[in-house]
Amino acid sequence: MDDAQLRHHITELVEEEHHLERAHTGRGLSDDERSRLDALGVELDRTWDLLRRREARRRAGQDPEVEQERSAKVVEGYQQ
Repeated sequence: MDDAQLRHHITELVEEEHHLERAHTGRGLSDDERSRLDALGVELDRTWDLLRRREARRRAGQDPEVEQERSAKVVEGYQQ
């Protein structure tokens, strides 16, 4: 996936996330919807991580194509 495709994927994920949140304003999400919302958050984190690492490689004069998406366990374990 190139950077434009990654950005497009991020946009799609954010739109789905917002749709789920807006559709249930004032009432809770079902268990399936809550699971999907959680999965969207993880996928967003993984995609942003990949995009940022690709951009960093490019700025350093390195090949961004060698970067691969990291596992959810790795990305979700980052200290903030």
